[in-house]
Amino acid sequence: MIRTLVVAFALIPWLAAPAVAEEYIEGVHYERIDPPVPTNTGSKVEVREIFWYGCPHCYRFSPYVERWLRNKPKEAQFVRMPGILRPSWELLARAYYTEEVLGVVDKIHKPLFDAIHLERRRLDTEKALEDFFAEHGVPREDFRKTFRSFAVETRVRRARTLSRRYGIGGVPAVVVAGKYRLNNGMTGGPAETLKVINYLVELESGKR
Repeated sequence: MIRTLVVAFALIPWLAAPAVAEEYIEGVHYERIDPPVPTNTGSKVEVREIFWYGCPHCYRFSPYVERWLRNKPKEAQFVRMPGILRPSWELLARAYYTEEVLGVVDKIHKPLFDAIHLERRRLDTEKALEDFFAEHGVPREDFRKTFRSFAVETRVRRARTLSRRYGIGGVPAVVVAGKYRLNNGMTGGPAETLKVINYLVELESGKR
């Protein structure tokens, strides 16, 4: 009986101990951006996905991002940004910002990814993109007015500048709070990237 009680009491601290929160290491799972880049999300922690439509790794990462968005921390605010790491990436960056300005991201974003990577369509000219947008219900005149508009041009210039200031070397990449950058290679895979994002959001929002 005494032996049974000793064993039982010995187990109490183990049963009562809280689960150890997973920790991620700066320089291993994510890197600090120095100097940090200011954000404009107010009290929310900005989570910025940086992608390129022509990138197969970005295409494979996209469903994970969508899954994260369905259950993202309430302290986080998501921003999507096409990376412009070379001049040839600008065309598809314009396509994304055309979607954004016209308010048709929900209609075009995933189908455009699918068209390039599943259907193997060549969407590498302005005319091909105009045709694609038209197929998905965007009037050609709206596309033409927007694709080279001041609003799109401003966003493209900012994306080019931020791609450089974040110090990213490839895509997909994620920047949290303008302070931390990470990618699937650093974290060990897309699913783990989502965990590191949540960890950094908690860190920035004072929950850690």
